[in-house]
Amino acid sequence: MTYRDPEIEAELQRMKRDLNISINKNHQVNSDSKSQGLDDVINKLNHLVGIENVKNDINTLINFLKVKKMRQEQGLSNISISLHSVFCGPPGTGKTTVARLMGEIYKELGILSQGHVVETDRSGLVAGYVGQTALKVDEVVESALDGVLFIDEAYALAPTGSGKDFGQEAIDTLLKRMEDYRDRLVVIVAGYSDEMSRFINANPGLQSRFNRYFNFQDYQPLELLKIFEKICENNHFLITEEAKQKLIDNFTKLYNKKDKNFGNGRLVRNIFEKTIERQANRLVKIQAVNKETLMTITGEDI
Repeated sequence: MTYRDPEIEAELQRMKRDLNISINKNHQVNSDSKSQGLDDVINKLNHLVGIENVKNDINTLINFLKVKKMRQEQGLSNISISLHSVFCGPPGTGKTTVARLMGEIYKELGILSQGHVVETDRSGLVAGYVGQTALKVDEVVESALDGVLFIDEAYALAPTGSGKDFGQEAIDTLLKRMEDYRDRLVVIVAGYSDEMSRFINANPGLQSRFNRYFNFQDYQPLELLKIFEKICENNHFLITEEAKQKLIDNFTKLYNKKDKNFGNGRLVRNIFEKTIERQANRLVKIQAVNKETLMTITGEDI
């Protein structure tokens, strides 16, 4: 029989209790941190200007994935779903921004271990020589593993009336790798709505893997103004009411005559850059310039 001093025994018991408390606390902090991380990403998503239907669809998907995880934890049957998605819509409507947030969301939900986003297009996937395209696709896919592969203007992989094209080799290789890495890769393809519909519907392999669609719409004039105001806020500029009214008038005219190449957010960025150039031309003619003057955008600057 081994004798142990009562004081030593009490100290050992205390240390064991402290260790258990520490382990439990650390576990709780990690869990809370994950939850807070997801809340932060959702908050970023919900604060994007416009695209209300897209935000609603993504929040619904998040809720479904949360419940799916709860079912797994309770030993219930696992519902198999595809997270590969099609982002349809004109340029400048936030498709790339949302794709980056989706990577963060999937990471916080434990679906992807890294959640990084690799952005590419036809030029990053298709080579000019036989056999080289598959190697390019493999290289891009490898870099995107445990994250999201975002392919912009994906319809360019299968141009109409092109006959034999290396783009088909890229599609075939991509479909194979999506199956090989179905638990480690989410692919998002993006582009104009009509072109993306043609692209997906023309290939049975794409149809079976991409059944989740998010439709991005052109920004309305007031939404374009909000984007302009956000850009100004981020860059320490203030807008006068006169300038706001002039912007609304301009955005309304541009929106009313828009075509499929309407720039949306990119258009706003271009107008902002031209505006601060005009402001600079105005300011250099003023003798006394202070902080407020440097920050203020007037109607004359628009």
